[in-house]
Amino acid sequence: MDAAGKDGAIRHVMSGVNPQGCQVFSFQRPSAMELEHDFLWRTNKALPDALLDKNTLWQGRYQSIADMEAHLHRNGTRVCKFFLHISKEEQRQRFLSRIDDPDKSWKFSLADSEERKFWGDYMRAYEACLSNTSTEDSPWYVVPADDKKNARLVIAQIIINTFKGLQMAYPKITPERRSELAQIRKTLSD
Repeated sequence: MDAAGKDGAIRHVMSGVNPQGCQVFSFQRPSAMELEHDFLWRTNKALPDALLDKNTLWQGRYQSIADMEAHLHRNGTRVCKFFLHISKEEQRQRFLSRIDDPDKSWKFSLADSEERKFWGDYMRAYEACLSNTSTEDSPWYVVPADDKKNARLVIAQIIINTFKGLQMAYPKITPERRSELAQIRKTLSD
């Protein structure tokens, strides 16, 4: 609320705090850009950088993902998540193809080959992530990706179905708006 003493309270309370460990943000009337986003966008971008802690529990992160996606859904954003599942053999063939193709060899690194040793670990991690973050409103779609053309068709169909489910339509023009447009037309025609 304006004139409630926010600035003075912040100054007083924070006077004994080391300013290097503290940031204060003041939020005025939302800008045009802020109004184009959901209502938490402007506050989320002011949050401090996350410090990655190796001991952070994944379950908490999964819940944060589900909560954020639920928030987006409530505010009209639809989230479609695609996991392109490729077989280990198909990945090997694609890596070999990249190595042999001068236009694609830049995409490959020794680390790619080394990571294949952990295939089983990756599959378990992906399975845990997908099962913990797939919800009715923001589902994961596991798409077989050995056949790129069919994978792309599956993804396109899911996106089309999602759009159809939105039941979008052009806004209806009210009689008042028609009158306003007629006046604008007349002004522009003179």
